[in-house]
Amino acid sequence: MSLSVRFQHIVKEFGPVRVLHGVDFALAAGRVYGLLGENGAGKSTLMKILAGYELPSGGQLLVDGVERRFADARQAEALGIALIHQEFNLAEHLTIAQNIFLGHEPRRHGLLDLQAMHAAASACLQQVGLDISPDTRVADLIVAEKQLVEIAKALSRKARLLIMDEPTASLSAGETRKLFALMARLRAEGVTIIYISHKLDEMEQHTDEVVVMRDGRFVSRAVTADIDRHQMANLMVGREVSDMFQPKRLPAADAPVLLKVSGLSAPGWVDDLSFEVRAGEILGFGGLVGAGRTEAFEALLGLRARSSAQIVLGGEQVDIRNPRQAMQHGLTYLSEDRKGKGLHVNLGLRENLTMMTLERDARPWLDLKGGRAALEQAIAQFGIRLRDIDCKAGALSGGNQQKLALAKYLHSDPRVVVLDEPTRGVDVGAKRDIYQLIHSLAAEGRAVIVISSELIELIGLCHRVAVLRGGRLQAMLDHDHLTEEELISHATDTHH
Repeated sequence: MSLSVRFQHIVKEFGPVRVLHGVDFALAAGRVYGLLGENGAGKSTLMKILAGYELPSGGQLLVDGVERRFADARQAEALGIALIHQEFNLAEHLTIAQNIFLGHEPRRHGLLDLQAMHAAASACLQQVGLDISPDTRVADLIVAEKQLVEIAKALSRKARLLIMDEPTASLSAGETRKLFALMARLRAEGVTIIYISHKLDEMEQHTDEVVVMRDGRFVSRAVTADIDRHQMANLMVGREVSDMFQPKRLPAADAPVLLKVSGLSAPGWVDDLSFEVRAGEILGFGGLVGAGRTEAFEALLGLRARSSAQIVLGGEQVDIRNPRQAMQHGLTYLSEDRKGKGLHVNLGLRENLTMMTLERDARPWLDLKGGRAALEQAIAQFGIRLRDIDCKAGALSGGNQQKLALAKYLHSDPRVVVLDEPTRGVDVGAKRDIYQLIHSLAAEGRAVIVISSELIELIGLCHRVAVLRGGRLQAMLDHDHLTEEELISHATDTHH
């Protein structure tokens, strides 16, 4: 049933740049392996070779002792190898069922068997705990639901070796528990699982062994029970990992309110939300997936309909109808959907960085030299690691894409910055860099709003945290009341 794998001196080169340097390790059948490494360590590239999306430049890939060289993903899938991508690989205009069976549609008498496709898709959705019609368009799903569709799609291929790349990054606690129960069931059935995640607690609890990569090389492996989270983090970055969060510097008592929102309502999502944030303050928004956090700020910026709201920015009442107006008033929002809404992955780095400031920078012609200088400054300031400054944004690793997105949204010099899941799918090193950046934004006198599903992130970063449940504000917790217990109890309606 399950598959064993051996990578023998795997080399991968993109032009003159070598990204995998003779990677050599083996994976036994029927076990759960945690694959660890910073963004850019080569994990995803190695897995794309295993899943048929890339060809190695050198070395051998052995599957069950037989050398394989997959020309495409379909050949790997035929052998039972399926990859769940970190960035969604879905056709937005198609239904869930059409996406799950895209390229593998069941047929009857030469025609599409829609009834069989619907039934099989329903069974796959039930496996991943997603209670929704298979006829729903993917474009109408929230991020967490899209992630579960990706998992259902992989399960439909009857995988014997399943590669999961950051599968819980956008899932709620309940959905995550269901996923781990599914992994345990698959493992019991003999499926080999390679699990990539930057959440070290997940590695600790749900893998049999961990394999560590760094800078395109195999570094170490260990039985999970013999290694703790701190040791995992140190192996990933190649040095001792200091505390992730800096000491909090409270905003001055007389710091001006930079953003005040009263009575924000978005039909079906948010009801009568009011809050304010001061200069130098980091305000968190917590709650379960579906609580209305993202939808509240999309409504605030005119990205979705709102029925009412009074918005005061820098002491001036404003009527924001679109993100352009928000930016003109000094408010910017970085979406949780980095690939879909944060960056144009098929454009270059300079084009992405300067896209939001074209009105300022093009007078009347684009200042290409100035844009290049701004990009070089952003690369240094944000620690963006890249092979080629002229590459497309899609060529960057996940963590470096996030840094570029941050640089893009800060290029307009906003007074109020809203960051939605700023470290989703980001490794421990990049995470620490982003936390330091957020602290520095507050130290400069900006107001920073952080929407996050990670409780430790909210507790470690924020001066206050607003907890939403069912689209309503349940609590506003000061820094001295920020504990996991408090956040969970308000988010789940168990607070007494």
